[in-house]
Amino acid sequence: MPVLVGTSGWQYADWREVLYPDGLPQRLWLERYGESFATVENNGAFYRLPKRETFESWRERTPDGFVMAVKASRFLTHIKRLKEPAEPVERLMGVARGLGDKLGPILLQLPPTLQVDPVRLAECLALFPTDVRVAVEPRHISWWTDETREVLERHRAALCWADRLGRPVTPLWRTADWTYLRFHEGAARPWPRYGKRALETWARLIGDDAYVYFNNDPGGAAVRNAFEFVEIRVR
Repeated sequence: MPVLVGTSGWQYADWREVLYPDGLPQRLWLERYGESFATVENNGAFYRLPKRETFESWRERTPDGFVMAVKASRFLTHIKRLKEPAEPVERLMGVARGLGDKLGPILLQLPPTLQVDPVRLAECLALFPTDVRVAVEPRHISWWTDETREVLERHRAALCWADRLGRPVTPLWRTADWTYLRFHEGAARPWPRYGKRALETWARLIGDDAYVYFNNDPGGAAVRNAFEFVEIRVR
């Protein structure tokens, strides 16, 4: 697999004249996005899980080879807090499968108040189909244990590497043979952009099978940094 680079979401009003030409209707933004990037992280599914028909329409509207990662519904991660995961996982996969071969990894972003519970995490990961990649982004410091790492490795789930202000906020564990990296906020100007040095450092670390998403969307920073990251990788 190549390194796929994109942004976390694609529907941001302040991306007009950065990625979307002035006057381009919003209903065509995904098509325009797909002309520029090979992947996107679907953050909207976290807030409201779309119907299968919506995922099918995204499959039809994007070019061959396009990949859409899907952030799992907050019902599973933030409301249920990974408890009783069978029905939420089944519902998520039932609709996300509408992407067909364009379905990328599922991202489980855990709430910052959820403390370590490797048993609960293992029970959840065991429910995902073996052909679906899963990345996990814990956000409480208690998760950084050998037991957490072992659970991720056993289920071939990637620990989501995350950056804020040019520094990793997670251990750089390699728990799978692929990498999932999220850029949340850069330290360069104008805020929240990343500088060249930070991008070059990460580009050396990620390996050759990776998904890279820029979540620093204000002002089009994510778009600009994603383009820059692609340029760095192809040198």
